Amino acid sequence: MKGDADMGFSRGPKEPVKEVETNVWVCTNDDCNGWMRESYSFEEDPKCPFCKSSMKQEMRVLPELK
Repeated sequence: MKGDADMGFSRGPKEPVKEVETNVWVCTNDDCNGWMRESYSFEEDPKCPFCKSSMKQEMRVLPELK
């Protein structure tokens, strides 16, 4: 039916996702938006997986991963 696009499989209200300060690596190339959580990097000084530029550490508020 037209207009029923909001009909979904809702199971009631969802809990808000907890956000925490997280260490991340951010690409230093201004033309690239690459970044990754520090805990997902296996290198001490990673290169950007997209453009291979160097990365710098930063702190961001991100959804908590368990």
